[in-house]
Amino acid sequence: MSHSIEVSEDAGVRYLHFGSSWIQGAMRVARPYALELEYTREMMAALLLRPSSEYPGWPRRVLLIGLGAGSLTKFLWRQRPESRLTVVEINPAVVGVAYASFRLPDDPERIRIELADGVKFVAEDQEEYDLILVDGFDDKARAGKLDAVPFYAACRRRLASDGLMVVNLLGHYRGFKGAIERISEAFEGRALLFPSCDSGNAIAFAAVGDPVAIPLTELKSNAQALKRDAGLNLLPTLARLQEAASCKEGVLRL
Repeated sequence: MSHSIEVSEDAGVRYLHFGSSWIQGAMRVARPYALELEYTREMMAALLLRPSSEYPGWPRRVLLIGLGAGSLTKFLWRQRPESRLTVVEINPAVVGVAYASFRLPDDPERIRIELADGVKFVAEDQEEYDLILVDGFDDKARAGKLDAVPFYAACRRRLASDGLMVVNLLGHYRGFKGAIERISEAFEGRALLFPSCDSGNAIAFAAVGDPVAIPLTELKSNAQALKRDAGLNLLPTLARLQEAASCKEGVLRL
């Protein structure tokens, strides 16, 4: 990779940059395992769709495409101690910075780092995952082949029977419509785009297995439990879902 990697810090928050002003990751120094950026918190809304009360231990196996500052990896490592995390990162320098500056845990029994191209890895991998998180961009905030039907279809093949895929989409760079259409095509219509957050990111969810149909009241109950147990507040996300009428008749369907 040709771009430089830079770390900055302001008001107690450390930021990762890939040779530009784009923020590729962030960590509040006093709370290294918390999710500082709003879009990373919203990616963890997957936990609302598979609450521990109904899916104990979920997700046991997680695939993360793109390491960045390691925020999602660290959160799951801390909050889901039964999980095994496979992280695919194309740039070895990013891995070094994550360890040196963003407190990525050195735990090879639970965190497996693969230096590889995400598209090629998913196409060749034979493992099965409960959760696949896709958050990979270059220094110009382009996802490249990570935003393509063949890649999303390969992710679908790697999901377990109750599996979910979650994708970070950058709306300020380009529209969401094409991306969500590609995800929907790969998952035979089982895709949902959350309303974009203040940063311009929007999070797409896709599912396999039994249809998801969760009343908003139940989602709020799940969110309150997650806030209590993990310190993660997704109630604002649910408020935006309700305002945007994303839950028809008060039910989230996926």
